[in-house]
Amino acid sequence: MKLLLALAATFAAAFMLMAADSVTYMDHATVAKAMVKGGSIAKGADHTVSANHRDKAGEVEVHDKETDVIYITEGEATVVTGGTMIGGKNTTPGQHRGTDVKGGETRHVSPGDVFVIPAGTPHWFKEVPKSVSYFTVKIIKP
Repeated sequence: MKLLLALAATFAAAFMLMAADSVTYMDHATVAKAMVKGGSIAKGADHTVSANHRDKAGEVEVHDKETDVIYITEGEATVVTGGTMIGGKNTTPGQHRGTDVKGGETRHVSPGDVFVIPAGTPHWFKEVPKSVSYFTVKIIKP
């Protein structure tokens, strides 16, 4: 029950920051299916909502105009936020990927954890012992 309340509060707060283009509804079966394979749940001009699943570490990411609100639903990982990206390359407009982070804050994340990563902040799923599943709400600046 706490998990559902935390999830509802997280998404309510994120969506209050966004101007909705129209109402988007996804039933629990559709969301559960998206969580298994990962992918987009909803998109608008100023936001995206996606289901994500990792079974290994990722690359360091920096988004110039996207604030990420991440809610961990299953598994665990070590996430690094902040600091300075090392080996960064522009992969697409406004998106950068790197190989490491100098400095930053390291956290062990598990189900129920929420973090908000402001646009321009390096972040990295550095270690994923088995797997981790999570929702991401991206709030996109104009």
